Amino acid sequence: MQNAKFKVKKPGLAPQGKKNLAWAESQMGALQEVKKRFEKEKPLSGIKIGMALHVTKETGVLARTLKAGGAKIALTSANPLSCQDDVAAALADEGISVFAWRGETKTEYYQNLKNVIGFLSSRLRQGFGGQANLITIDDGCDLVSLIHEEYKDLIPNIIGGAEETTTGVIRLRAMEKDNALLYPMVAVNDSRTKHLMDNYIGTGQSTIDGILRATSILLSGKNFVVCGFGECGKGVARHADGMGANVIVCEVDPFRALQAIMEGYRVMPIREALKIADVVVTVTGNKSVVTASDLLDAKDGVILANSGHFDVEIDKAGLEKMATKKEKIRPHLDAYKIKSKTIYLLGEGRIINLVAAEGHPSEIMSMSFCNQALAVEYLVKNKGKLKPGVHILPKEIDDAIASLQLKAKGVKIDALTKEQKEYLKSWQEGT
Repeated sequence: MQNAKFKVKKPGLAPQGKKNLAWAESQMGALQEVKKRFEKEKPLSGIKIGMALHVTKETGVLARTLKAGGAKIALTSANPLSCQDDVAAALADEGISVFAWRGETKTEYYQNLKNVIGFLSSRLRQGFGGQANLITIDDGCDLVSLIHEEYKDLIPNIIGGAEETTTGVIRLRAMEKDNALLYPMVAVNDSRTKHLMDNYIGTGQSTIDGILRATSILLSGKNFVVCGFGECGKGVARHADGMGANVIVCEVDPFRALQAIMEGYRVMPIREALKIADVVVTVTGNKSVVTASDLLDAKDGVILANSGHFDVEIDKAGLEKMATKKEKIRPHLDAYKIKSKTIYLLGEGRIINLVAAEGHPSEIMSMSFCNQALAVEYLVKNKGKLKPGVHILPKEIDDAIASLQLKAKGVKIDALTKEQKEYLKSWQEGT
């Protein structure tokens, strides 16, 4: 269904979406504390926010929080297969401009990004130009890139933006290096309460969840290959290990490879690992991690899954070209026949935890989206003070989010005494 304010696939799912939003809110105590403050203070009054995030129940809670702070919002999905249609319908019913549905074509995906940009620029077209009151929130940098490539006239009116994920921050830093980034961007991913929680714990659990929902296989005793040992890869390896899998890590970074060895995992090149792999998960943020030629050496029956942001880590096009037969076994599980072997691909090579499952648990996303909400407030408070480029949220905000999460969990901790604080600031006292 489409009108001037939104475009969603199944508006009739709004009641179920609201139930799922309520369930997510019950698990997101830290973000609810931010929302309560925003409702009182209205720090985002007069601000328009364009969001390109996975349209999940957790993202819906973030949208409600920003709206409570006084912002007007437009939202689209950060992946063609990651939208939860019931949540999209519920948010549209609540007056949020949602342009998203599950199963978008690439053309529709980019049109929806342009719909969000149209929302941002509509105030300017109505004769209210000259006032910088726009903010972008991105997951993967597609919205920011599109604005810089095709809508540069909008940039003077943008206060700044916030980026959710590792892949997006990599792109932003490349833009910054090329002097192509024209407004300040907060790398939300680089806050400890994001990448050491969301990436490590959230990706670990939700990736395994997606693989099991797509296949229902037993992981115990399987050779489970993790390509990439950053925070996301560490989390996937840890959770697979916890379910009894034999974890093998493939890396290009010598220190991360060493870390994997010290964690007790085997480390080897991808070609060698594929010969014995039962399951392979790519989580690198790079492209062509598993190529079609690599798969010539793969073990018969190997299952391939990607948990990186974009569907470029596994060479799906090369796999399809090489295969003599392709068959859909069940939702999110396709079989490719290559000579005498069968290769299984999950979720069309897209981000498996959101294609086959529901993404990260709400409690983890509470911290990530506290970072997003407070990043927006930080940008508004520092309007005109931040130079174009990549910025990190101050440690005080990161610590405040950790404190909110502890409070939500009912956990109390100690505090430094005055004597201890003085000791930590001094150098004279020794042995």
